Amino acid sequence: MPPKIFINVGERTNVTGSAKFRKLIEDGAYGEALSVARQQVEAGAQVIDINMDAGLLDSVEAMKTYLNLLAAEPDIARVPVMIDSSKWEVIEAGLKCVQGKAIVNSISMKEGEAKFIEQAQACLRYGAAVVVMAFDEVGQADTAQRKIEICTRAYRLLTEQVGFPAEDIIFDPNIFAVATGIDEHNNYAVDFIEACRAIKATLPHARISGGVSNVSFSFRGNEPVRRAIHSVFLYHAIAAGMDMGIVNAGELPVYDDIPEELKVAVEDVIQNRPQRDPVLTNTERLVELAPKYKGGKSEAKGPDLTWREGSVQQRITHALVNGVTEFIEADTEEARAQAVRPLHVIEGPLMDGMNVVGDLFGSGKMFLPQVVKSARVMKQAVAYLMPFMEAEKEGKPREAAGKILMATVKGDVHDIGKNIVGVVLQCNNYEVIDLGVMVPADRILDEASAVGADMVGLSGLITPSLDEMAYVAGEMQRRGMTIPLLIGGATTSKTHTAVKIAPHYSEPVVHVLDASR
Repeated sequence: MPPKIFINVGERTNVTGSAKFRKLIEDGAYGEALSVARQQVEAGAQVIDINMDAGLLDSVEAMKTYLNLLAAEPDIARVPVMIDSSKWEVIEAGLKCVQGKAIVNSISMKEGEAKFIEQAQACLRYGAAVVVMAFDEVGQADTAQRKIEICTRAYRLLTEQVGFPAEDIIFDPNIFAVATGIDEHNNYAVDFIEACRAIKATLPHARISGGVSNVSFSFRGNEPVRRAIHSVFLYHAIAAGMDMGIVNAGELPVYDDIPEELKVAVEDVIQNRPQRDPVLTNTERLVELAPKYKGGKSEAKGPDLTWREGSVQQRITHALVNGVTEFIEADTEEARAQAVRPLHVIEGPLMDGMNVVGDLFGSGKMFLPQVVKSARVMKQAVAYLMPFMEAEKEGKPREAAGKILMATVKGDVHDIGKNIVGVVLQCNNYEVIDLGVMVPADRILDEASAVGADMVGLSGLITPSLDEMAYVAGEMQRRGMTIPLLIGGATTSKTHTAVKIAPHYSEPVVHVLDASR
């Protein structure tokens, strides 16, 4: 059997994935921005993914300008273009510029079948292939079963109703981050791989793609480990039927060249194998190994307890940063004995420690699973203090510092950052009502009024979430609400919040820079 050909889709011409490319486009330096595409082709990319979905960018104009310039560059224009946007008007503007066969990334059934069919018919008229996201009216598919169900339904609609050529259908069954420290995420890579296998077996001629860098998101800041995760993931996904992927083609190590110790740890995570260490989970083992492959020194064997010789503040900070629960109650008790009130331990030593965690995470020196462990240590310390705070109230119900309603906005299923924010707020004596993901504006605002929330927090990762947040702000204004609005998520920014969201609402609108703060 001949080796399977995998198509690398270059990812650096994407304003959401490359800060350098975004700055060039925002500055109007299109000539330099073309060199980014040229480098991708030279590094082995067989398709160029172009995305202009930045909050403050005129995405339609940027897409048209870039594609028209690119068409005049023979060494770049020889590879197909993938027009990547969450906004249909940007995709259609791109389709009008591209010469030859383009790939549309993406369409989905998130707004129902009628809209999906309408967009598919337009792609067919332009002669484009389509990437179809495993996304329906309920949300993005996370389990293998949901991925297979949604892709099968979309395939039937495209081939039987629209008359779309099956070989021009490319499914993206959603690659999500593994090794986040959250147990529900442990099977995400396995779910994707199983879905690939089933799609190839049951939906003839359809192709499979995905954003490979998503799988290693937890280890941002440690590129050698991220590259190892990508390589191991692709090794299994390609064997299961994955045809193409958005990946930095120039930075993929050969599977057999990955150091054996690291490869085994990554394999355990990707395949969600049974835990081989009696104490550490697969994620924790990889987190322990990670610094060794970043170039730092590996940890000495056996527990190093010299940190126990520091002050109570130093010990609490160390426990939070390193996710150590063993001594946290004893240290919290020591801090309580020194404090005037139990609450002062939360506001002082514990929050000072969490601020260190926030700074390390924000600078890429800590990884997501480590922050999740830090939050668990914080919760354990707060739980220890709770009876003392209740006793201080002499039987009166404890008043929360405030009531905050949080939700990931409609059309978005990302919630890791939101969950961390919730934990940090609860540790600061706030009552948190979390509505989950894919929450429509009306439900957010109805619930906020019903529970008497003092604040609303909106979260989102994908670019359309920015527009949805602006809509929610406008609805708060229309309803005459007077409570502050918090905005958070990886695609949000202080500038975008001030320019695009705050004008819709006359009350305070605050951008939350980092989940762990």
